[in-house]
Amino acid sequence: MDTNHELLHKELSYQLQGLFYAVRNKYGQYHKEKIYHSALREELENNSMPYASEPRIDVFSVSSGKKLGSYVPDFLIGGVAIVELKASPITTKNMEMQLIEYLKSSKYELAYLVNFGAGTFKPRRYIHTTDRKSIISD
Repeated sequence: MDTNHELLHKELSYQLQGLFYAVRNKYGQYHKEKIYHSALREELENNSMPYASEPRIDVFSVSSGKKLGSYVPDFLIGGVAIVELKASPITTKNMEMQLIEYLKSSKYELAYLVNFGAGTFKPRRYIHTTDRKSIISD
């Protein structure tokens, strides 16, 4: 039995959660996604956090390991965490499942779905560790 209960990328996760809430507290829930993207980029820069804005992330076939195409999330933070932003009144199951599928078929293990437009603000954290993946390619 695995007794290691350490949070994956613990420090980064805490920092990101704080930045998500800082943006929401400053800008509320009724802006377009582009505004939240710019606001989060500003917070990342002000806190000296390494990030890539709209990077290309390769997605690979579970069967063959061949590249199927690329996904362009809003951010890749510290080279380890995908961040997908939304500005929708609700967070749909499709939004969640799409992000989970990106985790399953990429080399990344941690992702956040942050819906600034939802009435109840609750960034969602997703984990899909390498040991649970069918293939690993990059």
